[in-house]
Amino acid sequence: MTRAQQVRKARLTRALRRYLINGLLIWVPVLVTVLVVRFILDLMDQTLLVLPHALRPDTLLGLHIPGFGALLAVLIVVLTGLLVTNFIGRTLVEVWEDMLERIPFVRALYGGVKSFSETILSNSGKSFKQVLLVEYPRLGAWSIGFQTTDNLPEINATLGVEHVCVFVPTTPNPTSGFIFMVPRSQVHVLHMSVDEAMRMIVTLGVVGPTHAGAVAVARPQVGP
Repeated sequence: MTRAQQVRKARLTRALRRYLINGLLIWVPVLVTVLVVRFILDLMDQTLLVLPHALRPDTLLGLHIPGFGALLAVLIVVLTGLLVTNFIGRTLVEVWEDMLERIPFVRALYGGVKSFSETILSNSGKSFKQVLLVEYPRLGAWSIGFQTTDNLPEINATLGVEHVCVFVPTTPNPTSGFIFMVPRSQVHVLHMSVDEAMRMIVTLGVVGPTHAGAVAVARPQVGP
């Protein structure tokens, strides 16, 4: 093989590799999104089981159309919200919660989930509204976390310093993680949004925040 042929082969290999990577950059997010959406739709379609068999879309239309379960779930949630806004609905919820309070294990589980939901979904709360930088897992190493609460009177009184509760999620699965009580003076508030921080965690740091307040830092030279 001549030198010119080797050069053409190397160029062709680099071109094919570049085309392959560009194709993967297009199709991988599309396929992952389709799989996740399909999984959610299939899960939501399980709500159709509450309907009588004769009233299910599969029976009425003669074919399965994904998404009807999601529409039914949204309808149920909206009707439930409408119901609990009046006196009768609130009374029924209070009776239901009073019954659950009498069951030891269910009481703890339901109470914890309800408190978490009220904290996360309430617009008045401060949980997961602020992105923090904490020094973890060692000195000089930093992790992204979310402030869950600063209402820690007993901990503040015990330690004598104002603390905040910080949730540090794991990557790429941010549904698990650790909570730490960190002195307020030892956390740094970041300007990135919660969505940007979550995107950075899920992508293993590949997709970082890009905001106007970012400050460029000179990179140290590596090597001789």
